Amino acid sequence: MAPSIEPHQQTLKRAVSCCGVGLHTGRTVNLTIKPAAAHSGIRFLRSDLPGQPVIPARVEQVVDTTLATTIGMGSARIATTEHLLAALRGSGIDNAEIDLDSHEVPIMDGSAGPFIHLLKSAGVQQQRALRRILRITRPISFADGDKSIRIEPHNGFKVTGRIHFDDALIREQRYSVEVTAERFAREIAAARTFGFVEQVEYLWQNGLALGGNLGNVIAIHWDRRSILNEDGLRFDDEFIRHKVLDVIGDIALLGAPVMGHVIADRSGHSLHLGLMQTLLKNPDCWEYVRLHKKGDTLFQEVVNTTRTASSRLTPLFVPAGQAVTGRPACAA
Repeated sequence: MAPSIEPHQQTLKRAVSCCGVGLHTGRTVNLTIKPAAAHSGIRFLRSDLPGQPVIPARVEQVVDTTLATTIGMGSARIATTEHLLAALRGSGIDNAEIDLDSHEVPIMDGSAGPFIHLLKSAGVQQQRALRRILRITRPISFADGDKSIRIEPHNGFKVTGRIHFDDALIREQRYSVEVTAERFAREIAAARTFGFVEQVEYLWQNGLALGGNLGNVIAIHWDRRSILNEDGLRFDDEFIRHKVLDVIGDIALLGAPVMGHVIADRSGHSLHLGLMQTLLKNPDCWEYVRLHKKGDTLFQEVVNTTRTASSRLTPLFVPAGQAVTGRPACAA
């Protein structure tokens, strides 16, 4: 077991709030992150809607992956969940309630950095309940054309990403990280979302990205050799670091910490969803383990062998009729 994995569930010590704009709507959004009871997971609450509907941050709630990840229940929606969920997972938070008065998580500066700052100000509260980890036991993959993503057994949580663009600025970038709270905050959280100038202009013309500006998006110049942001890049490889951030945020929708190595090659939100759906429909490739500690040693106890419980577990994650497109594969 990787020594960085805390065996107990964690929540926040106190509630914290922030205000920002939605990337696509341009509307002001008020957000509050509150402590939550053990075993409750991460869930969103729409305080602006009648009945204040609650939407669990789970893969079965994903309703759209165009430009960002959107979850929903009934008519209620929460868009652009990935940066906040990455910050929560990267900080080791298992249980939290997120109250919003709009249907989009504020974009802040285009990264998870402001959310990390917010969570640090709240503090982390250890809970008595033990964590349940989703441990990968066999490699599984999902592909669409020349884009692919897979997850393999690993003693910890690791993400490796690769992107390739036919331009002089990005070209090919690779990045690999063993995800811990410290490394997430230091190496990943500050990486911002990015886009080509003509793409942003197209989105504006179609009523999207209305909250996008140089304060929350890296805008790549028409010449593909520079960016319009005067403050430059935060990392030489900021583009791939942000892609890794997106992977972490989307994989958090599995609803439990993951023990495995995710390898993403030119992937995006739709491929992340495809991998998660494929994984959960192939219970021979994973199992749940509970962590417990004796002295300085962490032990893993298998609490659910999904090979025998798949008929009960799988419908919780992959609703009937929700199609998986692409090429899934589970290794023998």
